[in-house]
Amino acid sequence: MNRDGLRIAAHFALVTLLSYVCGSRITGLVHTASAGTGGLWAVMSGNVALQATRRETWSAARLQIVGTLIGSIVSAAYLVALPYSEIGMALCIFGTVLLCHASRAPDQARLAALAVGVVMVVSSLHPMLHPVLNSVLRFTEACVGTAVAVLVITIWPEPKTRPDHEVS
Repeated sequence: MNRDGLRIAAHFALVTLLSYVCGSRITGLVHTASAGTGGLWAVMSGNVALQATRRETWSAARLQIVGTLIGSIVSAAYLVALPYSEIGMALCIFGTVLLCHASRAPDQARLAALAVGVVMVVSSLHPMLHPVLNSVLRFTEACVGTAVAVLVITIWPEPKTRPDHEVS
């Protein structure tokens, strides 16, 4: 075990704790029934965004936010028009990935597809939750988790690098 491993483990533990607490509490203010799911989505988003360096974390955070926004919009549009179904979810993911590639944002495709899946599954678990509110909550939770990751990596000092390593 080295210091870098301990630092990274501490980052993930802190991002997980803060993302879950903030995400679940914020969601609970609006939709108590999906507060736990909101905390989990914030944790997932924060852990996806968290990278070893500040530069990498900021880059991953941008991908996470844009991807989640695209996925949230596509799934909300689908769910406003049609009810949840597994086939519908798969078709939304297919369309979302195509949309990302067509708009020259292929790096966001996997995160957008993940957001579609989360929004759609939450809709299946909570059919009385309006699709637009569901999408807004999931986007907000992703922003919370991502912001926590950026905050933790920004506040926590990066290790001193050896001369043969680039400083981020």
